[in-house]
Amino acid sequence: MPGAMKAHECYHCKQWVAEGEHHDCWTTTESALTAELSEDLQDAYARVRDAAAEFGEQRIYASGSCIMFSRTSCYFFVRPKRQYLELAVFPARAIKSPQIKRAEQKSKVKIAHIIQVRHRDEVEAPLTDWLKEAYDFEPIAKTIKPKPIAKKKAKAKRKRP
Repeated sequence: MPGAMKAHECYHCKQWVAEGEHHDCWTTTESALTAELSEDLQDAYARVRDAAAEFGEQRIYASGSCIMFSRTSCYFFVRPKRQYLELAVFPARAIKSPQIKRAEQKSKVKIAHIIQVRHRDEVEAPLTDWLKEAYDFEPIAKTIKPKPIAKKKAKAKRKRP
């Protein structure tokens, strides 16, 4: 068809975008990500944000479906969900606690600790301590040289006579 406009489906949001049309589905705001949350979750997010802001200089910004808390790189992020806030915190060590749903190795030195927050009263120690630990660890994380992984020695094959 002559004159038909070409379009494509956005890989991330599945929206159809006309050729030449500006499209940036990753640009969002904190308020856009938290607007649909229940009052309890909005209060919990405000408390998380306030606690983190007290640590010192950092950048807090929305990206995709998350709100990132970063010094030179992200030290934790919040992913708002319908029933809870999902926090991924990167402290200096592996932590075992009933509050931590799971831990995932994200790099040679960073472990993401996944925590679900449903109410502002949950935003207290030890959670706030872990956030502070992650804030303090972030600039150090890049300077740590991961321990080399020990390689298993291959057994020499014996020649049979």
